[in-house]
Amino acid sequence: MAEYNRWMNDKLYQACHQLGEDLLKADRGAFFGSIHHTLNHILWGDRVWLSRFNGQGYQVGTIGEVLYESFDELSSARRALDQDLMDWAQAVDQAWLDTPMTWTSKLYGMTQTVPRWVLVTHMFNHQTHHRGQITTLLSQLGVDIGITDMPMLPLLNT
Repeated sequence: MAEYNRWMNDKLYQACHQLGEDLLKADRGAFFGSIHHTLNHILWGDRVWLSRFNGQGYQVGTIGEVLYESFDELSSARRALDQDLMDWAQAVDQAWLDTPMTWTSKLYGMTQTVPRWVLVTHMFNHQTHHRGQITTLLSQLGVDIGITDMPMLPLLNT
């Protein structure tokens, strides 16, 4: 999933790069308004989850927090985090995934204990959910990011 995530983020950011900052930051009625803010939210969520998985403290901030105003800075941060996710995923084993993890959602004010694999699945599903919103917004702007199906991941077809 980490490899697919990186592949899709590369494709998505390349497609977004075709647009100017004004188009990326225009409110399009998405959950987080603009394409740029949605990309920031995905990055924010990934940082929150990876810090939980690594046992590191991440200052969560707010759900709609804009981490990077500049698309170039956001792109660089995304590439770096995707590499961190790849490195982390290579170190994960089944025993770690099966181990329950307790975490507290500041958004919902709830504490849960569930197997880590559920939370890892959620992290990757969350990315897919919001990338789907962005691909719809890009399509409305006439930008096609191409194939997004997991079986077409280049790594699987070499």
